[in-house]
Amino acid sequence: MNPDVEMSFPREPWLRALVAQSLAEDIGSGDASVAVLGAGQAVVSGVIAARESGHVAGLPLLDLLFAELDPAMQVVRLCPDGTAVSPGQAVARLTGPVASLLTGERTALNFLQHLGGIATLTARYVAAVAGTACLVLDTRKTLPGYRALAKYAVRCGGGHNHRLGLFDRVMLKDNHWAAAAGAVGDLVGR
Repeated sequence: MNPDVEMSFPREPWLRALVAQSLAEDIGSGDASVAVLGAGQAVVSGVIAARESGHVAGLPLLDLLFAELDPAMQVVRLCPDGTAVSPGQAVARLTGPVASLLTGERTALNFLQHLGGIATLTARYVAAVAGTACLVLDTRKTLPGYRALAKYAVRCGGGHNHRLGLFDRVMLKDNHWAAAAGAVGDLVGR
């Protein structure tokens, strides 16, 4: 695990907006299940644990997410991003009002599962080329709005970022060559 990985976690203002939007999308006008259950403000503690072997990515999002949801929530990360974990291994401990923990649980897990999946698959590729001169590089083929997070997850898995966008590196592909040759009409659907 590269010690600089967690230091490179995206800290841009849009990340807080993404977390807030993700919570709003899930919660809407309120958590109906928590309301029916009558879950109140009793303080509980729980852990987020790996269901299968993999690599962790996205734990700093827990801090943002639960701070946005309920400032009374406490998050303790039990390992750094990029850590290889085994089934059942706890990666974070959450403490706070039971209603807040239950309300934020799915959104938190969605982030961690998606980013952990990217890190885990990247780590498999990195292991496959270990001992060679090959580097595992990512692409720009990411979900809109998730590029910085996906590229962070690649680094958590030991991979490298190729280019962040069209602005930072030249890469000429078949469509560019077709356009240069005057075959602009042939570009649709490529």
